[in-house]
Amino acid sequence: MCCKEGAVRHIFAGLVAVLFVANAYAQEKPVPLKAGIGRETVENRCAACHSLDYPRINAPFLNHQSWEAEVNKMVKAYGAPIEAADAKIIVDYLAKNYGTGD
Repeated sequence: MCCKEGAVRHIFAGLVAVLFVANAYAQEKPVPLKAGIGRETVENRCAACHSLDYPRINAPFLNHQSWEAEVNKMVKAYGAPIEAADAKIIVDYLAKNYGTGD
């Protein structure tokens, strides 16, 4: 196999992977969040990286302090591009609408 054939195979494999991922995202149904102050911020900031199923799945376990730790982890450990003001809005929304009430 010559260099051009190998390059073509790599390009083809990359295109197939991109199409597969794009198709998977296209089939994902939007997750409706509870109405409330901060919902739009959560949808805009959090859904950029992961599904919005996360709040509903973890709601029985997380209080305000735990949601704050989760949002801080997303920013500090995973590099989520969330400003401090938006992080507070996100934490308050999640704690109020998907928290344990503690």
